[in-house]
Amino acid sequence: MYAVVFLLSGIGLLGLTFMLSGAKLSSVAPAGNLPAQGSLAAAQQRIGELEDQLAAVHMQQSSQLLAGSLVALIVMAVVSSLLGRVLANRVLRPLRLITSATRRISADSLDRRLAVTGPADEVKDLADTIDELLERLEESFAAQRRFVANASHELRTPLATMRASLDVAVAKPDPAASTVALADRLRTQLDRVDHLLDGFLVLARAQHGALADAAPVDLGDLVGAALRERSADAQRKGLSVTVDLPPGTATQGSPALLARLVGNVVDNAVTHNENGGWIRITGAASEEQTVLVVETGGRVLDQREVDRLAQPFERLGGERTGSSGLGLSIVAAVAVAHGGRLALLARPEGGLRVSITLPAAKVPVAA
Repeated sequence: MYAVVFLLSGIGLLGLTFMLSGAKLSSVAPAGNLPAQGSLAAAQQRIGELEDQLAAVHMQQSSQLLAGSLVALIVMAVVSSLLGRVLANRVLRPLRLITSATRRISADSLDRRLAVTGPADEVKDLADTIDELLERLEESFAAQRRFVANASHELRTPLATMRASLDVAVAKPDPAASTVALADRLRTQLDRVDHLLDGFLVLARAQHGALADAAPVDLGDLVGAALRERSADAQRKGLSVTVDLPPGTATQGSPALLARLVGNVVDNAVTHNENGGWIRITGAASEEQTVLVVETGGRVLDQREVDRLAQPFERLGGERTGSSGLGLSIVAAVAVAHGGRLALLARPEGGLRVSITLPAAKVPVAA
């Protein structure tokens, strides 16, 4: 933009210069009615020759001036383009820094600020406005997480009271059959609500990033414990389970949250699998990251529906089947809290592929 404006200004300046310098020499007519004598005719002829020579010189000088001006204009256009780029980069450097810093800030790092220093200009006003926006977002997210955690804690008391009332009613001598049946149905619903509240608490803790108990954790041990816990359900469904985790498949983080992460993935693979299906658990470890992959067979799924499973209360096709809809959202939140990520892929052959990438353990896990 700078170069184009300079080029147009230079063209206008050259045009104005040539317009002002383009006046031709005017010939001077002899004064009075003098007789045509030989000497006067020779003088007029000489004057005409001089005028022709002056016109030729003027034309040559104009051509040279035009050529030199065009060369100078081209050189200055290139120079102005380079200088304009340098100036533009210098002016836009703070905006690039603001853009890159803003991209690094996510919902889990709203406590970070741009903190741009410098003169009170438009760029600093923009950075200060973004910092104020981040502060308001941080307060809003924190209030939401506190509400979820506090509500979950408060709801546990009436749930415990209702469970105790059911136990008292059933423990009476010769309870009615309808009372026992009603108590069983209510216990099932209470268990479901209690499981939902427990998911809320884990989700709020993971989103809050509370990793004070971080330590090296072997994912192989967590997978083994989760499979042992769901072994009865897997055998009842006739599932074929294959585990191929190399030694050293470990990460650094909260043992409780990571156990919930692995448990939710295994529970999801068992619960939403078909009878006689299969589960394959593999992993890979490097110096930088650890990857845990859980694959299951089944019907062909829509990738657009699968992408929504990491959101709370999202289920495939609206199916509930006793699920709270928080399993994979908890997995995603725990992974992000540990600096990792969750990837869900609908397998072309049918079934689901769940891939969890976590940072590698800084300290080797003891055997």
